Amino acid sequence: MQNSMDSTYLAEWKEPDRLDMQMLGFWIYLMSDLVIFAILFATFIVLGQNYAGGPGPKQLFDLPYLFGETMLLLTSSVAYGFGMVAMQKEKRRAVLTGLVVAFLLGAGFVVMEIHEFHGLIMAGHGPANSGFLSSFFALVGTHGTHVSFGLLWMAVMMIQVMTKGFTAGVRSRLMRLSLFWHFLDIVWVGVFTVVYLWQLL
Repeated sequence: MQNSMDSTYLAEWKEPDRLDMQMLGFWIYLMSDLVIFAILFATFIVLGQNYAGGPGPKQLFDLPYLFGETMLLLTSSVAYGFGMVAMQKEKRRAVLTGLVVAFLLGAGFVVMEIHEFHGLIMAGHGPANSGFLSSFFALVGTHGTHVSFGLLWMAVMMIQVMTKGFTAGVRSRLMRLSLFWHFLDIVWVGVFTVVYLWQLL
């Protein structure tokens, strides 16, 4: 009997925890994503002054509009944070409310970004016009794509919370989405500072 218990304990000790391994894998993914954004930031810093005789940031960007866009994403992150606090208390309705608010604010951010891109392209300031615009569209567009995938993930998590409740798997996925969402906030603060404020002030 004792040998059986010892072998079971040893097997459990050797068996890696699946959720912990998934979290570790997600941290590795975030670090690789950080490298991608670092490269895009470096590219923008190198090419950001190459206007090719065209307009620069002061002619193209509207700071109040961009500030409103920024506040949408930051407030979305706060709403998600409240949802995570509610998850610790297993309040399903509060979690869903936090996710819905975070989703709507994030979607507003994406819509504003698409509107900005559309306006620039329709005015003849597309990514092919200069090194500045190429690096701008690459950096900001990559971030916007990440936010869009984050919104898709958030929609899936709403469904899982409604159908499965707070299982260990759902909790783990909500935690990973939280890391992803706050990571995108941090990246956007960098984008807003380097791409917009630094160029406009």
